[in-house]
Amino acid sequence: MHTVSKYNMETAILMKNHFSILFSFFLIINCTSFFAEASLNKPEKEDSLILFCGNSNLELANAITKELQIPIGKAVVKRYNDEEINIQINENVRNQDVFVIQSTCTTPYASVNDNLLELYLMIRALKRASVKSVTAIIPYYGYARQDRKNSPRVPISAADIAMMLETAGTDRIIAIDLHCGQIQGFFQHIPADNLYASIISVPYFANKQLVNPVVISPDAGGVSRAKRFKENLAKEGVNAGFGIIIKQRADAGVVAQMDLVGDVKNRDVIIVDDICDTAGTLVKAGKELKKFGARNVYAFITHPVFSGPALGRIKDSDFTEVVVTDTIPLDGDIPENITQLSVAPLLAEVIHRLQSGKSVSKVFQ
Repeated sequence: MHTVSKYNMETAILMKNHFSILFSFFLIINCTSFFAEASLNKPEKEDSLILFCGNSNLELANAITKELQIPIGKAVVKRYNDEEINIQINENVRNQDVFVIQSTCTTPYASVNDNLLELYLMIRALKRASVKSVTAIIPYYGYARQDRKNSPRVPISAADIAMMLETAGTDRIIAIDLHCGQIQGFFQHIPADNLYASIISVPYFANKQLVNPVVISPDAGGVSRAKRFKENLAKEGVNAGFGIIIKQRADAGVVAQMDLVGDVKNRDVIIVDDICDTAGTLVKAGKELKKFGARNVYAFITHPVFSGPALGRIKDSDFTEVVVTDTIPLDGDIPENITQLSVAPLLAEVIHRLQSGKSVSKVFQ
């Protein structure tokens, strides 16, 4: 019969206990190291946000970064001597979520095409720098008025620009008050969000204590936009009537006759539209509304293109006030009857929600 001495048994038990303690200590050290490393490598969504901008609307870009409390990303966006565009991203963007802000509008120093190409080349530079995603914030989407083929052998430019931006590698598009909501469908492989500027303009008008107000659409195509404005006024406790101007055109950009459907007599009127170019049609509509007995005539225009004589026409018009946003920067001698509201809080909120994985639906009105 094999026997084990008491001394050998105690030694074996002691060694076993030491081994268990060492093994447990080893597990604790390795697990602690693993979780610490995992914590260090865990990406923080907010920290990965970088926002760049082109030259079309620097004031709006600065306002957005101020709302988000982040700096504008370091980049060179300028011209060579022969006016070719020079782009250089001057910070590490690998695996980062990047937003690029650029309105494709005309400015004193650049055309629509210049600003569009700036946007395209910035997106391409970022994609080649291995970003995680690029979201193009386009407050004013140029070429949007060419949204269908209304004569032979012409481009559908709004769709072609969408194709161009997709080809660049854009992962998402954010725009404000697209001329035609269906333009969202021109983006075949990426999401495109169309925000409504009424979210900032409705509270402004709701606080004006308007007398028996009525919202007017300047044409049939803008009925849904004006109707939404009216409904949002109601949410602010302001009940307004509704009307529409029926225009008969003599030629492109030339209105021969205007007819009003609705009652504006002794009422404050708000014309709601997305774009004002030369202001000829807008000023004529204001004059007609005055003839129909309107008390005060206001307008809310999202995108102040304001080409040529627009500012002078508005200054001498029947409008008490024309309210616009800063999707396009104002330039020149701005009349006192033009008021500009900023879309920066709206865009900053959308960027924050996208970056933090929250729903964007709450910012739609």
